[in-house]
Amino acid sequence: MKIAKNTVVTVEYKLSDAQNNLIEDGRQPMVYLHGGYENTLPKIEEELDGKDAGYATTIQIEPEDAFGDYDPNLLKVEERARLPEPLEIGMQFEGLPEGGEDDDAMIFTVTEIAEDKVVLDGNHPLAGMALRFELKVVDVRPATEEEIAHEHVHGAHGHHHDDEEGDEGEEGDHFRSHPIH
Repeated sequence: MKIAKNTVVTVEYKLSDAQNNLIEDGRQPMVYLHGGYENTLPKIEEELDGKDAGYATTIQIEPEDAFGDYDPNLLKVEERARLPEPLEIGMQFEGLPEGGEDDDAMIFTVTEIAEDKVVLDGNHPLAGMALRFELKVVDVRPATEEEIAHEHVHGAHGHHHDDEEGDEGEEGDHFRSHPIH
């Protein structure tokens, strides 16, 4: 089966920067609903469209087609007392950019901690980076009507909606890919 709109694609991947420094080894495959549902980067969908299981390639995606350019305006310095303890580099908090309104909330990552100040960065950790993806299509199947209606994959490595009996789903039954902008 060829990859097309409303197919579920399972892809093994490795993610590196443009200098081939490994960022993520993709121990679990990425499983996504193909067809513009924002479940993976558009350039990945573009490359895989029309391909079959077994197809393998390496593509480089520039920052503007991945997580955008690094924006120094998304750095904030906050009083340490305003944040919970214990505080560690890498912790994330939801907040507003300078002058933002409630619907502008974004995730800020703690990047530096001083005695009384903390630096928070609202950029995606991969912002400003050209990314190299090694991709291998493992499986392609038709999406179910429910997956198409919900615009994401269900089942193994996919999202599971609780049914009326409150079934929690299988262990590890969560969706690994999600909209990224």
